[in-house]
Amino acid sequence: MLVSVKWLRDYVDINEDVKSFADKMTMTGTKMETIEYLGQEIEGVVVGKILEINDHPNAEKLVITKVDIGSEVLQIVTGAKNIKVGDIIPLATNGSSLPGGVKIKTGKLRGEASEGMMCSAKELGISEDVIEPYKKDGIYILDNLDEVKLGQDIKEVMGLNDAIIDFELTSNRPDCRCVVGIAREAAATLGEEIKYPEIEVKGDDSVETDVDVIIENDELCKRYIARVVKDVKIEKSPMWMQKRLMESGVRPINNIVDITNFVMLELGQPMHAFNLDLIDTKKIVVRNAKEGEKFSTLDKQERDLDPEMLMITNGEKSLGVAGIMGGLNSLIKDDTTEILLESAIFKPENIRLTSKKLGLRSESSSRFEKGIDENLAMTAMNRACQLIELLGAGKVAHNYNDAYPNPKEPQVIYVSPKKIIGMLGMDLPMDKFIGILESLEFKCEEESDERMKITVPSFRLDIVEDADILEEIARMYGFDNIPAHTMKGNNTAGVKTESQKYIDILKNKATAIGLYEILTYSFVSPKSMDLLNVPQDSDLRDALKLLNPLGEDTSIMRRTLLGNMMNVLVTNISKNNEEARFFELGSVFVPDAQLPKEKKVLTLGMYGPDIDFFDLKGAIEEIFDSVGFLDYEILPEKTNTTFHSGRCAKIVHKGVNIGVFGEAHPEVLKNYGLKKRVYIGEIDSEYVFENSDRTIIYTPVPKYPSITRDIALVIKDEVYSADIENVIKDNGGELLESVSLFDIYTGEQIQEGYKSLAYNIVFRSMDKTLTDDDVEPAYNKIIKALDEKLDAKLRDK
Repeated sequence: MLVSVKWLRDYVDINEDVKSFADKMTMTGTKMETIEYLGQEIEGVVVGKILEINDHPNAEKLVITKVDIGSEVLQIVTGAKNIKVGDIIPLATNGSSLPGGVKIKTGKLRGEASEGMMCSAKELGISEDVIEPYKKDGIYILDNLDEVKLGQDIKEVMGLNDAIIDFELTSNRPDCRCVVGIAREAAATLGEEIKYPEIEVKGDDSVETDVDVIIENDELCKRYIARVVKDVKIEKSPMWMQKRLMESGVRPINNIVDITNFVMLELGQPMHAFNLDLIDTKKIVVRNAKEGEKFSTLDKQERDLDPEMLMITNGEKSLGVAGIMGGLNSLIKDDTTEILLESAIFKPENIRLTSKKLGLRSESSSRFEKGIDENLAMTAMNRACQLIELLGAGKVAHNYNDAYPNPKEPQVIYVSPKKIIGMLGMDLPMDKFIGILESLEFKCEEESDERMKITVPSFRLDIVEDADILEEIARMYGFDNIPAHTMKGNNTAGVKTESQKYIDILKNKATAIGLYEILTYSFVSPKSMDLLNVPQDSDLRDALKLLNPLGEDTSIMRRTLLGNMMNVLVTNISKNNEEARFFELGSVFVPDAQLPKEKKVLTLGMYGPDIDFFDLKGAIEEIFDSVGFLDYEILPEKTNTTFHSGRCAKIVHKGVNIGVFGEAHPEVLKNYGLKKRVYIGEIDSEYVFENSDRTIIYTPVPKYPSITRDIALVIKDEVYSADIENVIKDNGGELLESVSLFDIYTGEQIQEGYKSLAYNIVFRSMDKTLTDDDVEPAYNKIIKALDEKLDAKLRDK
């Protein structure tokens, strides 16, 4: 929240520099985010009045003006189009400086002398978001001419000799979302007394609030105060009010709107002003919207309403969406002469829900949705009426209508001061304990040494239990003043569980073989199942649905990580990354009769010009080997519709399917808008953990050389390489060290329906150097077994 230090000083004495003050506020819980010193770089800019405007003899787009700055009249050449004779403007004189290090000197423009420069809002460092539209394009025109003097320093006129502190407020402190709220904290922090604005409303006996207030849903509307103002004069606000609004990031509009905004910024209570002409029924009815009702808000958007939304109406027509925005039909216009002021309290949850449904947030809704003190409504109404009388903006009714069905009782908490002081670990006298709470406007009554009755101020909506009182004492006493103590107890060394060690090994191996780890959201879209070509009757479509999702794209808990992996691959392809290899070890969520089951799965994904099915297979085998997962089979999988039927395999261990991997199905690629092949896979990581043996067995380096035999086999196409390797391993005996496939061939020399597979077989003994005679029996046994079991023949050419 942006707070002007000058404005803050209206309510509390701050007798130190801004930086020290901001640091102290941070230490007591009101964190300072930034400090902006307005006008720090501005020197020599004064108020001037345009006396005459003449054409430039040498330039069509320039004009020559005469500007009176009180002490002299200067000639200024400008190209601005929004000026006229009589305008009061900021003028940078010879030798002046502007934000950004800009220096202004007397010079010539197309042959004519220019003794300074007229300034725009941007050149003065004023954000265009807080100024009127007609002042944005061109020179900044000063209003309220009777409040300024020619030659006066522009920093004094526009409040540019101030500091603006941006406080970062936590969501549980809505009472601090106003200047008075920050002033309360400042007073307690600095040990000063807060000076609340003195509010007195005279009222006009000739004006009466003859509008009834009917609250149909007192759960959503806690309180509604209405007061009539007549003989309204719509005009510009005085400069002091405009400065306050602009410093807080709010654009001045007119006196009535500015007063409601001023009160909101000062006290924290949003208000609204309705055109009284539209309340011809003489009543305000606060009701729920009707099914199918439509309503046009002030931003000229038509909104679709539902019965959960709360509306402000005149009993016949809707006038505003409660707590969020008024209607286009109740807009205060320049010719408006009678208004109805609203100061109300609405249920925060309903405001937040309505704002979200409508996609509409405002300064009012952002305050209402965090909660507002119910007693503040009357204070704010009186303050607004006082300002209307002060500015001569209208005649305020002598009475008001306050609908408050269920007044809120003061909240009382009973605490043990001794216990709180003990928990803080310090020796705090009771008078200091009470003094801290009273500085925060709590009322304390000691009932005994162990019990104190504390009445919570109505604006402190965050105080509900003794732990909150402890926090108040700690932050105001000063966290840095609480003595440090050595921790007591038995220290134990933290160690990782077997599951955590397994995850470390898996991730380290995955990154070692060139895979990058990714982390994706657990909330996904139901449409991801369609993109993955998952059958309609698949269990994967039975997903957990969120009760209050951010949107449809994050409305269910994922059953598979393949959709997340595809999204990551698509993103990288769209960024023209030629190659990518990823893995994610994440959770999927399976519905259950009681609580959902959370299950860890490993997902891999890759693509690239030199990447194919076997790269993915090799990565999986490397990972399995690193965690000691053995005796698994990789078998063809032709029924999974997410994968290409001819380039997909399933992983089976002791008859259990634990994973699937392969090339994404062409239909899946089409769904994701891809034109290149991608390879993905998903494995039950928990099953792998439970069935792996991570015991490391060390063997000595071989002392004796090996003997290698290469064989080329001709075999039917339907026979798998894994079957051949199993036969070789089963018949190789103790001398067999390894077997590996190194060539696959089909062509002219191989008859149709057959293929040639070449293997490298390594024999070694740990006791001696082998000879051909030692290896021959095992070799012959392998060849015989291949022939008998698989009809595999040695290739002769």
